[in-house]
Amino acid sequence: MVPNPEKKTVRKAVIPVAGFGTRLLPVTKSVPKELLPVVDVPAIQVVVEECVQAGIEEVILITGRGKGGVEDHFDYNFELENILEVRGKVEELERVRSISQMIRTVAIRQKKPLGLGHAILCAREVVGDEPFVVVLPDDLIGSSPSVTRQLIEVYERYGQAVVSVMPVGKDEVSRYGIITGENWAPGLHRVRGIVEKPDTELAPSNLAVIGRYLLPPVIFDMLAEVEPDSSGEIQLTDALSRLSRERALVGYEFKGRRHDIGDKLGFLTANISYGLRHPELGPKLLEYLRRKVREADEADAT
Repeated sequence: MVPNPEKKTVRKAVIPVAGFGTRLLPVTKSVPKELLPVVDVPAIQVVVEECVQAGIEEVILITGRGKGGVEDHFDYNFELENILEVRGKVEELERVRSISQMIRTVAIRQKKPLGLGHAILCAREVVGDEPFVVVLPDDLIGSSPSVTRQLIEVYERYGQAVVSVMPVGKDEVSRYGIITGENWAPGLHRVRGIVEKPDTELAPSNLAVIGRYLLPPVIFDMLAEVEPDSSGEIQLTDALSRLSRERALVGYEFKGRRHDIGDKLGFLTANISYGLRHPELGPKLLEYLRRKVREADEADAT
């Protein structure tokens, strides 16, 4: 693949947070799924911290009805800060203030749930004529450097759009967008198309697109021309497939452990995984898990 000499610095990230979180009902009836805790940090903060670590300067939140709390989390809370200051809770005060100072955020309302492609299209005026990343907050990926940073490094090397991919089991391909194309370097693929949720026997590969994308601004033109699907939604996959045909699209097998926290089991495993890495709670959690495993083994033996 020929590098693109016109590549620009990636400064902005688009994070869609307008979804209803139906897989986590009933808790998401009243609490945005992005504010559910991963140990002691809201899930949305985990992905924003990933963006910060990658050098992103501005996060664009695509919100919906009832998602005001997501915006508020990154704003100042003068009442809370005043209480913490009066009570001498210096550590807690610094931690709360650091969230509001973490990164510049912009919120844009997606007024109708018209799909991921439409959500990204809502960010067009704020992104402008720049490459940008899309981070889906349902996918938490623990890695160092962050997956967003990994994608930026691929982009800086080749100057082309990049999507993160990972191999999945044959019984899982029908849950994802699956790439078709060819491998041209270790962990790198020339994407020729993306098949959305193919039947098991018809999947062109076992490489699934996971919620991290680095896209050129031309994707907005392509999204604007995508025909809505049978449910009335504008699918990002359609625009990516066109991009792969008309320009170039790199599939990058990222390094890291992924948790789908939009799923109940994935939410639980994410909390366990991040909890084990917590400097204070990790050893205690590990001992608890070992004890539960011993108890389960003993119960099976009787």
